[in-house]
Amino acid sequence: MSVRMYCAQTSVPQGGALELHLADDSGSPSDATVTVRDWATGRLMSRIRVHAEPHPWPDDPAADHGWPVGARIEVPAGWPSALYAVDVSPSDDPDRNRVLFVVRAAQPARRAPVLVAIPFPTFDAYAYIGTPGASVYFNEQPDRARRVSVRRPSPIDMTWEEPILRWLADSGYAIEYCSGYDLDGGGDLLERYRLLVCIGHDEYWTAGMRDTVEEFLGSGGNVAFLTGNTCWWQFRLEDDGATFVCYRDATEDPLSGRRNDLVTVEWSSAPLNRPENQLLGVSFRRGAGCWNNLDVMADADWTVRFADHWVFDGTGLSDGEQFGAGTVGYETDAAELIEELGTPRVTGRDGTPIDFVVLATADLGTWREFGQGGAATMGLFRSPGGGTVFNAATTGWGAGLHPAADPVVERVTRNVLDRLQRPAAGPEWEAIGPAEDVVALVACENLLYAADSAGKLWTRDPSPQNLLWTNGGPAPDVRALASPREAVGGAPIGLYAVTGAGALLYRAPLPGAAWTPRRDATDLVALAASFQSFFALTSTDDLVAAPIDDAASPWTRIGEGGGITTLTNLNGRLFGTTADTLWTRGVVLGPDTWEAIANLPGPPAALAGYAGRLYLATTDDLFFRRDAVR
Repeated sequence: MSVRMYCAQTSVPQGGALELHLADDSGSPSDATVTVRDWATGRLMSRIRVHAEPHPWPDDPAADHGWPVGARIEVPAGWPSALYAVDVSPSDDPDRNRVLFVVRAAQPARRAPVLVAIPFPTFDAYAYIGTPGASVYFNEQPDRARRVSVRRPSPIDMTWEEPILRWLADSGYAIEYCSGYDLDGGGDLLERYRLLVCIGHDEYWTAGMRDTVEEFLGSGGNVAFLTGNTCWWQFRLEDDGATFVCYRDATEDPLSGRRNDLVTVEWSSAPLNRPENQLLGVSFRRGAGCWNNLDVMADADWTVRFADHWVFDGTGLSDGEQFGAGTVGYETDAAELIEELGTPRVTGRDGTPIDFVVLATADLGTWREFGQGGAATMGLFRSPGGGTVFNAATTGWGAGLHPAADPVVERVTRNVLDRLQRPAAGPEWEAIGPAEDVVALVACENLLYAADSAGKLWTRDPSPQNLLWTNGGPAPDVRALASPREAVGGAPIGLYAVTGAGALLYRAPLPGAAWTPRRDATDLVALAASFQSFFALTSTDDLVAAPIDDAASPWTRIGEGGGITTLTNLNGRLFGTTADTLWTRGVVLGPDTWEAIANLPGPPAALAGYAGRLYLATTDDLFFRRDAVR
């Protein structure tokens, strides 16, 4: 005798109720015991006696089984938000006859800033994998199902989620939980949290799930994907959420040509054409899979590509070192990369945001012997709304957390959770690489230019990646740099430099261009150029100005220098630094007040502004950027 059960719900709020659909498959009525336990701790939460009548299994294995509600489990308001397991006994197959569900917080985020989403949609997609007519998987199996009911007993495989959930339960973090289905139209739920964490193998997303998460990012929320093969297939829900629809073929999907935004194909495929890279930063399309030999995972590890990034704080790693053996796989995600002087950076051609920062990589080309060759790209980026996305880009991340924690994997995980759960406190300085011996800095024609104390000019892209500087020619005795954003009064856009000998030079922003003298710059120590005027600081702590297009006009004092030693301009404002503070004031040819807006990450050497951001070189040879907004 065995009582079978399923539940149409994957989550209930505190104070709600879970309805179990029961049937006895022996042909006779029977009584049984249902228990509910906290999945992570094993703590018994509830035990009830139930009565089950026999009910037939439908001929169609994908159909709604239609069994009546045989038990109702009341969820007290005091149960913590967590994952719970429901078991029935006696049972001849307890592992396959288990129901999992999440208790959501009745008042979201009141007790925790972090929300962990359990990927129930992917569990449903893989249920009865490969069974003709019962599963939407495999991709090209001719007799796969296109539509399956969520109202049927479905085994759940949490291979990739379990170690992360075990670690989270003992991590000490305040966390609340939801079902992945809750994200479909779940903006009111998600918007209350600071950080959403997706785990394990989170492959199947609806348009509503993705819209919710992208809106959350757009409002400044953060997301950590401790996942791989993430958001690869779009599916949709029909019949009031009871039917999971995934045709995997646009020619079969009846919405093709009518609602292409809901067609159930890979997110980056026609006619959907919404690359998952735009949300994740990476994609399985360039990732790898070792399906035929999972032992291969044990030999794969990560190579650090940006050790000075905050994600690696406290790890002691250096660029080029390996870590996390056994955490890469079985499926990974990656971005299209190019190498510049040994440093990777994204191309953006695959939909990956151009500001995506590559933190670590793995070359998995040899995996094609066991499935799909490719790569893994761990990284992060900031969304247009200010939210940060971190992506571990592997289903195997949990192997470094439980049962035995890899110290680097655990430290990286804690760095991510610690930083991204914090309340937004305004822009932060982010390390973007080295800046050795820089004495002057400016942005011009989409490049950054730096002069060093040895009289050399260097250039690099303003990307947040830790790129190296390339030699741009001489910068003889240069002590300050400036560049107007717009050409006014006949003065061209280009590099304007103050030398230690008191001259102001001009150079076109072209390889091999020569410096030519423009005017006197005696006693100037910092320079900016905005609209029609140069602004400069003197060694006697005065702020002075002069027309850009009139080399004969004198420098005129317009205010106090305020102890500022570096100067730049951005969108009609001046910015400068003292020993530990960032300051700003308006671009006016007269008195104005310097206003402190932020602390500095290190002692300042040079400052530049570009595209709404400030770039800072420090005297300890580090390079940072932050949004200019206060």
